[in-house]
Amino acid sequence: MHQGVVSGMRGFTVVWAGQVVSLLGTSMTQFALTIWAWQETGQATALALVAFFSFGPAVLLSPLAGALVDRWNRKLVMMLSDLGAGVATIVTLALLASGRLELWHLFILGAWTGAFNAFQFPAYSAAISTMLPKTEYARASGMLSLADSASRIAAPILAGVLLGFSGIVSVLVIDVVTFTVAIGALLLVSIPQPEPSQEDEGGSSLFAASLYGFRYIWRRPSLLRLQLIFTGINFSATFGTIIIAPMILAKTGNNELLLGSVQSALGIGGVVGGVLLSVWGGPTRRIHGVLLGMAAMSLFGNTLMGLSPGFVGWLVAAFCLSFFIPILNGSNQAIWQAKVPPAQQGRVFATRRLIAQITAPVAMLVAGPIADFVLEPALAPGGALAGVFGPLVGTGPGSGMGLMLVIAGLAGVGIALAGYLSPVVREVEVRVPDYDAAVEEAAEPVPSS
Repeated sequence: MHQGVVSGMRGFTVVWAGQVVSLLGTSMTQFALTIWAWQETGQATALALVAFFSFGPAVLLSPLAGALVDRWNRKLVMMLSDLGAGVATIVTLALLASGRLELWHLFILGAWTGAFNAFQFPAYSAAISTMLPKTEYARASGMLSLADSASRIAAPILAGVLLGFSGIVSVLVIDVVTFTVAIGALLLVSIPQPEPSQEDEGGSSLFAASLYGFRYIWRRPSLLRLQLIFTGINFSATFGTIIIAPMILAKTGNNELLLGSVQSALGIGGVVGGVLLSVWGGPTRRIHGVLLGMAAMSLFGNTLMGLSPGFVGWLVAAFCLSFFIPILNGSNQAIWQAKVPPAQQGRVFATRRLIAQITAPVAMLVAGPIADFVLEPALAPGGALAGVFGPLVGTGPGSGMGLMLVIAGLAGVGIALAGYLSPVVREVEVRVPDYDAAVEEAAEPVPSS
């Protein structure tokens, strides 16, 4: 296999640029399919189920994917993950072009894409650790967040224009082209493989290797508690954000332009936050970036989104929601990349993802039915909760989903506060030594009082 000629920060920048292009196509497809599914069903549950089938396999397969990432060539794994997502787009395109696409097809194709995405996160995260010095980890995470957010600015606008002029098929054609760019960028880059660690306990069994990440994190209570904080925040955040699109469509009478504008504001906020993190590098104490970012994202993002009566408030809330995500995720990523040896990061990061995100698919499953069958009827004019919460979030279509966003945001603030109240979480950077400074792997040193 061609090993590439570009390495270091230049090599990472090439990979990053390929991802910017690929993510643009992916985001355009997601926007177009969201509109298609809403027009077909008119239910928040349908959109939540599409997200569930896409996200669930990515989380559940993470430990196995992490074990394989540490065994296989990481560059090859990154290319295969992009290729797998591209195949799903091609199949969707064929079904649409023939007039055969149905909602259940999106469930199956989403699961296929999610299975390949399970490999993408640990492979890309572990690759950063071998391509860049430790001082660049937070900056690199900021650049990756910037790539994701930048795609969200242009994607809704471009997809909306294409939907109006040439239909959804043209959106998918562009997506097919863009994923080839990401693969081409990887071909140009050299991604070093780490030397096997002397402390690697993975063994020859793939099953044992899959469990390695659990053992590693369990032995470090600070890292475990930190991920449990993410377990909570991912439930509350997903419970709210999964119904932003149906809420706006319900409140605006299926106004695609307004939805696209709000989603572009999400992208702009993420870009600004990603640029800030890339230039700044994050706080010296990374845990402050994590917990304060969580609280601010929840309060000024989800809660404000639910309380806002119209378009301007949604734009501000969307900006705030995405602005803080690169800071909290980049700070968390920098902590883990500094603490876990590169040779073990595939397995550990995959397990870390499972612990943090296992509740997100649950939130996707429950959010849609709660919106469609409980809170939306309850906040209809004359509904059971209209008198209590109507003055807060209004009544009528979308109001029940607005209340869900308020609840999710307040819960997120409480979870961040719980992290600060726990010394094991608050002092994670002190209690867990950096991998290149650790003397003993099995036990955490306790700071002197």
